Amino acid sequence: MADRYPDFIIGGAPKCGTTSLHFILDQHPNIGLPEDEIHYFDADDPITHPDFFFEKSGELIHYDNSLENAEFLSAYAARFAPFSELPLIGEDSTTYLFSQVAPQRIKALLPNARLIFMLRDPVKRAYSQYWHLVKSGRVTCRFERAIREQRSLVLGSTYLPHLKTYIELFGADRVKTVLFEDFINDNQSTLDSVTDFLGTDRMQVDESASWFNKTKYPTNLSGQLALNQIGRHVVKWRYGDHLETRAGFGSKLRKKIHYNWFHRINPLFLKADRPQPIQESTRTYLADHLSQRNQGLSELLQRDLSEVWKDFTG
Repeated sequence: MADRYPDFIIGGAPKCGTTSLHFILDQHPNIGLPEDEIHYFDADDPITHPDFFFEKSGELIHYDNSLENAEFLSAYAARFAPFSELPLIGEDSTTYLFSQVAPQRIKALLPNARLIFMLRDPVKRAYSQYWHLVKSGRVTCRFERAIREQRSLVLGSTYLPHLKTYIELFGADRVKTVLFEDFINDNQSTLDSVTDFLGTDRMQVDESASWFNKTKYPTNLSGQLALNQIGRHVVKWRYGDHLETRAGFGSKLRKKIHYNWFHRINPLFLKADRPQPIQESTRTYLADHLSQRNQGLSELLQRDLSEVWKDFTG
């Protein structure tokens, strides 16, 4: 049987509800989705995935995920094999939206794919991603410094140019945008619009299911950042064998150390229900800057986003 690849992709943005949408669609009888994010089309992008890169004896170690790499392509196809008999197969990789290499690669392998992108108040999205990086041990500094050092924080909230790229490649009829705020306020109507876009039967949202991410935050940010500094090498091991195509990084000892770090040590610091609030001066700056980066987004989506996102003027 020939390999099957995704019919649709949930391509981002990070921290905009994609995990929850994935959870719901995965319950649809006509849809199959691999459990986690695959990142096949941008695994070699140092901006979206700096954690996938290593240096060994002065040599840069990275993935070769060109379509000519049969091993990597085979590993990608294998992720969808369990769903080969289903009408629709999807993939959820949240960095595709702001990767500059992913769109053309997706078009080359999946020319008729449908793309779903979830957007959120760009300031809240960036701040939420920062806390995700904190909790996963990938930053060792406060938000104001991370804005300068972690390019994905700003790029992940720069929606307009990347949406335009996908629309130009695939056509507006194959690109669907969903606002996180709409999803939160009326998930049933939002879900109906998604299943209609995919051309499959509507489904009822299970209101009793706990499908929005429940998360905890550090009670002491300085303590968490210090812990991250100590454990920064352990964090790298987590991403060393993406798609299980590379030998050597995934030893049993390293996996055991990683498990103990993130399941026993790290949770000791994560007890708060909410993150620390953003500095008002930082929020004001980002609201203005990200509005400028997304100037014309309201026109593209044919919706006044200033009514949804605080201080947004794009």
